[in-house]
Amino acid sequence: MGNDLAKRFRPDVNVFASASDDSATSLAALEKLVCDNEAVFLLQVPAICVPDGLVAVRRAEGLQLIAAQSIAPEAGEETIVELGDADAAEMLALASLTEPGPFLQRTHTMGRFIGIRIDGRLAAMAGERMRFPGFTEVSGVCTHPYFRGRGFARRLSSIVANRIQQRGDQAFLHAWTSNVAAIALYEALGFELRASVQVAVLKRRTG
Repeated sequence: MGNDLAKRFRPDVNVFASASDDSATSLAALEKLVCDNEAVFLLQVPAICVPDGLVAVRRAEGLQLIAAQSIAPEAGEETIVELGDADAAEMLALASLTEPGPFLQRTHTMGRFIGIRIDGRLAAMAGERMRFPGFTEVSGVCTHPYFRGRGFARRLSSIVANRIQQRGDQAFLHAWTSNVAAIALYEALGFELRASVQVAVLKRRTG
């Protein structure tokens, strides 16, 4: 949604938004895209300028990592399943429990998602989110607390990254700087730091 000055994802798909630059015109266009009683996320390398009519309710730092080598899909005993519309409610429930990053009702439509089921229950998942020419993001990587410690996140991440590379794109991903365990996992797979990123959660200013 939006125009050349500012854009955002549909509210049921994801919360990310961006202005094309820090000019007053672009920031005003971004402000118009934010409705009452909702929040949008900005993620970028430069310092984030907040439009006059919005306020940053949270700021944080993250890392952007990119696959520095060919990533092989790791094998395991559990069957990998493709996830789609029929699994949307379970995917949202798992993401809400584990908080891998913003995940909404139709986030799964941004790209292919895969998962592992244990006794019919969705135990872990991973998939694709942002796409730019030549690049696709690995995202939504999460494992239910009952099933952690089995290497599911590593295995699913490797499969998603491999699929991206097989299409001819470069795989990249994001992690909070505080998520040391996740960063170590991704580096072990073959990802390396590309840039530090600024994150801000913006809402409409009240009063």
